[in-house]
Amino acid sequence: MMRLALSVVLFLSLNGAFAQPAKHQQGRPQQQMSQEERQRMREDVREAYRQRQDRPAQKMRQMSPEERGKLRRDIEDANRDLKR
Repeated sequence: MMRLALSVVLFLSLNGAFAQPAKHQQGRPQQQMSQEERQRMREDVREAYRQRQDRPAQKMRQMSPEERGKLRRDIEDANRDLKR
């Protein structure tokens, strides 16, 4: 009796697995980039990286005690509003 129950459970669980479509069929169709597209993408990435290096880095400044207090109160108020 126990074997029959185990067989039924196993059959039902496998049935669901076989009903799902195969993973390789779900994805988008494979498209290969042309050499020109790859080169253009490399240049775009390099240009973006160069632009990022040209900008001066924004350094974080230390907050004043008043700013820290206001930020703490704002966060506490927001947390209180979320709990409601």
